[in-house]
Amino acid sequence: MGNPWHVTTENSLPPLPVALLLVDWQFAFTSVMPNGAAAVRRAILAARAAQLLGLPIAITEHVPHKLGTTLPEIREAAPNAPVFNKTAFSGVAADGLIEWLRERNVQHVLLTGLESPICIYQTAVQAMAEGFDVTLLADAVVERRAADRVHAFDTLCRAGAHILPVETVFYSLFSDSIHPQFREFTQLVKTFGD
Repeated sequence: MGNPWHVTTENSLPPLPVALLLVDWQFAFTSVMPNGAAAVRRAILAARAAQLLGLPIAITEHVPHKLGTTLPEIREAAPNAPVFNKTAFSGVAADGLIEWLRERNVQHVLLTGLESPICIYQTAVQAMAEGFDVTLLADAVVERRAADRVHAFDTLCRAGAHILPVETVFYSLFSDSIHPQFREFTQLVKTFGD
């Protein structure tokens, strides 16, 4: 499909329908991740920016009856997002998620969550196999070991995934400072930009 993250002069969304997936933001996982708190803030930025643009947002939870539910601050950032429970490591293996994406004519999935070499990797691989373009929001993805991130990101990039920071993607989606929600977006960047 090409790279949708090009700079345009039009005040519109890119031509591809885009959705945001918030993958496994559960305390059992985030509490043991280096830089977990910073990644949570970036995921909140992504969720709030996606809401400003009217993008569909979905949440996955990995075995929530054992590992707990989504962090309250993530739920608060995406209060209307449906939650898809899963036992498989791939987020798109969650029952009903592929259908939910297709019902919304989504062609491009933005991924946040954890952990890079496990659930994020497998979610990206399966989403691409299902025909979706994928962008990992690099600063809203976390893992226990930095070396695992390097290898997972390198492999995904070679497989066709885009890997970019939250702000790069959303500035591209807003496209122009005259966008009606751009001022709100810049306030979110100031609030969650660290």
